[in-house]
Amino acid sequence: MKTIPRRIVTGLRNGKSIIEQDEIVTNVSEHFPGLIISDIWSTDSTPAKFEEKVIENTAFPNTPKNGSYFRYVQIPPDKDLGIIVTEGQPHPLMHQTDTLDYIIIISGEIYLIVDEEETLLRAGDIVIQRGTNHAWSNRSDSSCIQLAVLLDAAKAEK
Repeated sequence: MKTIPRRIVTGLRNGKSIIEQDEIVTNVSEHFPGLIISDIWSTDSTPAKFEEKVIENTAFPNTPKNGSYFRYVQIPPDKDLGIIVTEGQPHPLMHQTDTLDYIIIISGEIYLIVDEEETLLRAGDIVIQRGTNHAWSNRSDSSCIQLAVLLDAAKAEK
């Protein structure tokens, strides 16, 4: 499984900032073969406190009420997940969350699918996902890595 380093720079010593933690993340899971998820940091209040709220990794996000989380996601090719898309039907991984998401594609490529259209994303692309139906489809031969910050938000209007 992928090792993900995490550094937390919130400690103080003699009034100076220090690196409090420099370690490999242990909150990592593989819900489906090759789908690696790690919820790197989570909060449960706004404004955020400088303390971590550890939450269980889930395949689909479950952001704490009034909170946020920072998520690492490695998405394998659709064929490796056994995803079959039926013409005229929603993508099998279509979902909606009550969150405002800031997503950055770190490596690979992936299609962002919404109800009426789709777009190909590559490393360096940024998505602002505002609580609507969406799915990710990796039609390439290698994994796509994305980082996402999810903020609890009011439900999107239809």
